[in-house]
Amino acid sequence: MRYSALTLARNALTGHRQWQPMWRDAQPQPHYDVVIVGGGGHGLATAYYLAKHHGVKRVAVLEKAWIGGGNTGRNTTIVRSNYFLPESSAFYEFSVQLYEKLSRELNYNIMFSQRGMITLAHSRHDEETLRRSFNAMSLNGVDCEWLEPDEVFERMPLYNRAGRFPVRAGLDQPRAGSARHDAVAWGYARAASDLGVDIIQNCEVTGFLGGDGHVGGVSTSRGNIGADKVCLAVAGHTSQIAAKAGLQLPITSYALQAFVSEPVKPVFDTVVLSPATGVYLSQTDKGELVIGGALDLYPSYAQRGNFHTVENVVAGMLEMFPAFSRLRLMRQWAGIVDVVRDSSPILGPSPVDNLYLNCGFGTGGFKAIPAGGWTMAHTLATGDVHPLIKPFALERFQNGALIDEAAAAGIAH
Repeated sequence: MRYSALTLARNALTGHRQWQPMWRDAQPQPHYDVVIVGGGGHGLATAYYLAKHHGVKRVAVLEKAWIGGGNTGRNTTIVRSNYFLPESSAFYEFSVQLYEKLSRELNYNIMFSQRGMITLAHSRHDEETLRRSFNAMSLNGVDCEWLEPDEVFERMPLYNRAGRFPVRAGLDQPRAGSARHDAVAWGYARAASDLGVDIIQNCEVTGFLGGDGHVGGVSTSRGNIGADKVCLAVAGHTSQIAAKAGLQLPITSYALQAFVSEPVKPVFDTVVLSPATGVYLSQTDKGELVIGGALDLYPSYAQRGNFHTVENVVAGMLEMFPAFSRLRLMRQWAGIVDVVRDSSPILGPSPVDNLYLNCGFGTGGFKAIPAGGWTMAHTLATGDVHPLIKPFALERFQNGALIDEAAAAGIAH
């Protein structure tokens, strides 16, 4: 069913009882061309682009729980490409470009709002670092604007100008912003299903078929499923699943917490990040403040956090915006992020034949969904690694060609 104003009006006349399920509740088949493990944004995007651009229709997406219930639904929805190194910049800028037209392509409103993202400088050293980022973004062809303090305060009038963290400058990426996390997953799931992809929920992968350094499918809680190729897109659980194929990866998983306040009237129209306080926040269309901070400081696979992090994040926010002290937090959650040693993702083939990796995004997975899906679909369908992800191959840890994006990736641990 194609969504439109006419379709909405027609269904309103029938009490909205004629809407069809957004995707088919598929049953596992004995064999597929490609099996994608993980029903989050990256897995669904990969399946969609495989079917849409490469004609690979015998594709299954296996999800342990429900679509959008993992990290895709446990993030702070920020989309940006303000990275430092050319390899990262090209990849994430391509993702922003895909996000800009994604609602129209999927015929599904992902609520992408390009309200900009401002990174603050609070000291001379912060300002010097921000200048380097500004120059790097300019050289990489990514839009950016240098803001003087008065220009920052115009965008954020409630900022605490007399506090411990005075503003010396700001760096804005105007085309950055936020999107609705579950809408991205649902939009890709719906579009992929319409193209013939089997989306199979409540299907846990328990092992791999094959042996002697190759895989020929997966064993699951719903039986064995053969596949010519298997792609892992399971974020923080990648090291656990890859170990079942005898593969050890340079990944450590951490919990990353986020919070949502009660809704208030519009107070600022951008995403703001303060490296000094370690806090970033934005305001949703419903008026809620979405607040995030640094990783929990110990490895964990738990989708929960600790009070120490809550205290630090709230304290940092109130240093910047004391007026928010009377707000109540409505929700708290944690996602499991897969942090790689150089804070850049791992994309492409693995040392195990027919097994492919989409992982290691740390705190950058959501912003990379369209580009991750596009490039992995190309790699799976053609057998040639897409040029944008060649630098992110696992082999870089052998040849030393690391892509150290710890600061720009927003990973603090």
